[in-house]
Amino acid sequence: MRILMISQIFAPELSMVLSLAKGLKQNGHDVQVLTGFPNYPGGKVYPGYKIRLWQRETIDDVPVLRVALYPSHDNSSFMRAVNYASFACFSASIGLFLSKTPDIVYAYDPLGNIGVTALCFHLLKGIPFVYHIADLFPDTLAVSGMFYSKGVFSVMEKWCLFVYKHASWIVVQSPGFKNALLSRGVSDNKIHLVYNWCPDENKIRPIDRDEMLAKKLGLANRFNIVFAGPIGKAQALDAVLDAAHIIDGHFPAIQVVIVGDGIAAARLRDRIRDEKLTNIIFLPWCSAKDIAAILALSDVALVHLKDEPLFRITIPGKTQAYMLAGKPILMAVRGDAAEIVERAKAGHTCVPEDPESIAKSIKTFFKMSRIERDLMGECGRQYYQRELSISRAVQKFENIFKLALENKGNGK
Repeated sequence: MRILMISQIFAPELSMVLSLAKGLKQNGHDVQVLTGFPNYPGGKVYPGYKIRLWQRETIDDVPVLRVALYPSHDNSSFMRAVNYASFACFSASIGLFLSKTPDIVYAYDPLGNIGVTALCFHLLKGIPFVYHIADLFPDTLAVSGMFYSKGVFSVMEKWCLFVYKHASWIVVQSPGFKNALLSRGVSDNKIHLVYNWCPDENKIRPIDRDEMLAKKLGLANRFNIVFAGPIGKAQALDAVLDAAHIIDGHFPAIQVVIVGDGIAAARLRDRIRDEKLTNIIFLPWCSAKDIAAILALSDVALVHLKDEPLFRITIPGKTQAYMLAGKPILMAVRGDAAEIVERAKAGHTCVPEDPESIAKSIKTFFKMSRIERDLMGECGRQYYQRELSISRAVQKFENIFKLALENKGNGK
């Protein structure tokens, strides 16, 4: 099959789509990627790139076409909207004409804007597309604090339903996402469940502690609770800082380590400084290889999101990375994500945005033996290999693509 994969966020920002592209290519498919210039999560163009109308490159033998966009990912709702809209505009125009004509389009949409481009390929060239919903729109916009307008949300919901109608198949990341689409009138027969995978399977894995690195980063001789990933309004890390404040003084060995960057990072750093919170440290956003080394120094890996209905059907991507690294998980998210951790026996769950509950769970982990925590981490790693790996995802997507092409031939 000739497969065009469309995603605004791509390597070197995040490798979710790249890992799938490599898996499909290894199975003999002709794969190409249409994306933008890397600027996520900070909104600044990555070193080695410069915004231009388009640029071609090859990453891990996968041909990539980058098209222009306006780089932004700050607190301005308007500028972030311009970021999403600019990519939709250029990918649906320049990308449409410069991409090799594929048999099928795969649209990975974490931002709610990729449907424009997928529809252009479908309506103008007759190419079927598989629509992979990474975040549920327009719901995510309200929860993230980007903006809220009842009228705009109504229009966006109708737009999403229009995209769903024209997609050959819709792929969702959790049972809750599927139920949400069913409640909006999407046909059950059109939806496929494919759990997210860790995009850096070759880099995220159980490795030995580097004691020199531990001393350098301030993680030596401490019980480290590590949160790694984007730091925005959705992550609601104020509650984690509050939990650390509750623990501080009573359990001096316990330390919260926040690794990442995002629109809320500067404010949280200011709060740590102003409140003199001594059991929390910040480390900058880093590569997957460096994350693996930091996770090796962790005792518990933390997932936290706002206590919102939308996040009860969301499985944060760091869940899979923590499982693959063999780390016990403190899941401060309700719903589908908590159920996976419980099913895998990979950790404990607690109430999100509840500092007392978070602190209590941290203390529970601290009082456990190292053997008990290691067993949780191993259970999570084995569950990942069975149910969540990229090889499983590639098999599922190959079948979905074949079904889409068969249905096209049958006149669907």
